[in-house]
Amino acid sequence: MTTGTLFGVGVGPGDPDLLTLKAHRLITSAGVIAYPAPEGGESFARAIVSDVIPAGTPEVRISVPMAVARFPAREVYDKAAGDIAAHLESGRDVVVLCEGDPFFYGSFMYLYERLADRYPTEIVPGVSSLMTCAARYGRPLAARNDVLRIIPAPLPEDRLAEEIAASDAAAIIKVGRHYEKVRRVIDRLGLVTSCGYVERASLPTEIVKPLYTVNGHDVPYFSMILLYKGAEEWARAPQLSA
Repeated sequence: MTTGTLFGVGVGPGDPDLLTLKAHRLITSAGVIAYPAPEGGESFARAIVSDVIPAGTPEVRISVPMAVARFPAREVYDKAAGDIAAHLESGRDVVVLCEGDPFFYGSFMYLYERLADRYPTEIVPGVSSLMTCAARYGRPLAARNDVLRIIPAPLPEDRLAEEIAASDAAAIIKVGRHYEKVRRVIDRLGLVTSCGYVERASLPTEIVKPLYTVNGHDVPYFSMILLYKGAEEWARAPQLSA
């Protein structure tokens, strides 16, 4: 019996209009839809595409514990992989919804490593938060020979300082509760006026502003700081209004 195909489908940063045509086609014809969701909460990935999921489509909810400490990912994704494998063995295609892009800090990678060697698998890229934040801030990420670094905010303070200092351009992601630490480093390096801040990019609640105007209260996980130290003329463009 032919098995189903596993699709890791990027659904973009939040605006349903940023869904790709291929993602739309796969979601509307999926045998099964799967997605991560916080325990007791709504799945952001599913919410983005809720209007295009046909009624009655079987769903696999991957419940992720809401904890600051590293949760037992192995158990969560072992179970999810088993549930998805059962559908694939039955010949049903499974579309796994992924915020942004599946292979850009996406949780789909944990399913990929468990299933891709046993079942036909396809990755469908999505519009990433990185590209969206740059577009919403209105400044290119990098140019010519600039080296762009993607820096996770949870890194230790000394490592953050090293990475930022070595960058021509940087995107600091997963800011959230790490904002004060990141801001200390940026202030110490004298780079605050070179940074832009974007939270909840592409959503109705989006905020875009210069970093020096951010007070640090209630900074969400879905926020990003964009830094540019290169030599391009647009780097010296006037800052966005507060």
